[in-house]
Amino acid sequence: MSKRSAYLTQAVLQNILAWVASLMVIVPMVLIIINSFKADGETMAISAQLPKLWHPENFATVIEKGKLVRSFLNSLLYAGVSTVVTVLFGSMAAYIFSRRRSGFVSFLYMFVILGMVIPVNYVALTKVMQLTGLNNTSLGIILLYVAMQTPFTVFLIFGFVSKVPVELDEAAVLDGCSPLRLYFSIVMPLLKPALITASVLCFLNTWNEFTMPLYFLNTSEKWPMTLAIYNFFGQYEMSWNLICADVLLTCAPVIIMYLLCQRYIVGGQTAGAVKG
Repeated sequence: MSKRSAYLTQAVLQNILAWVASLMVIVPMVLIIINSFKADGETMAISAQLPKLWHPENFATVIEKGKLVRSFLNSLLYAGVSTVVTVLFGSMAAYIFSRRRSGFVSFLYMFVILGMVIPVNYVALTKVMQLTGLNNTSLGIILLYVAMQTPFTVFLIFGFVSKVPVELDEAAVLDGCSPLRLYFSIVMPLLKPALITASVLCFLNTWNEFTMPLYFLNTSEKWPMTLAIYNFFGQYEMSWNLICADVLLTCAPVIIMYLLCQRYIVGGQTAGAVKG
């Protein structure tokens, strides 16, 4: 087989795999959108057939019966605050880890990023939350989200910070910059693509988190939208049109955020992929 034939074969296989992967993501979303506008009787079997009569009032029903306004505000609070705290302190930690290459600092860096692979011990964590009085509190769930997302945030931003020239730090120090002003005025603006990438990924992960709220939030008034769907499904398990509308409303904020920040995400990931 010639090199040209091998190249064409490889290109065709790559395109087929890309189409299959795309369909695996797009088809479920299309089914959810179509069935969210159907009447109750039409959704007994989930299909791609268009509804005979469109029912946009399904969304109003879901918002009212599923109490999605309160759940939306809870999710926005948890995801928003935890994202800001995680990205702020995670980027500062990544900057220190990148600039100070001592053995102890390298050990701390490896200790932090090990959080990406070490599983959570929910029994021990429950005891800690009870002893500290943070169980079933908004502050407690936000701190848990921060702890979960910090390792990946530090890992992501570390590679990007390493490409920022050290000479900028030295010039700023000679001009009389304090450490905080050096970071916020000189270094942080240069990290914009990485910070936006980390923010979007952190927001997506915390918005979609299901296990942590299930374990550590005992009252429905504090539930985020992921648990609201779980509760709504238990009440209306036969009304798939309402369930699809609920899922669509829950996914909409993160989809919109991802589409708006997509170019920053790609730029941040490729910029931090190669160091040196």
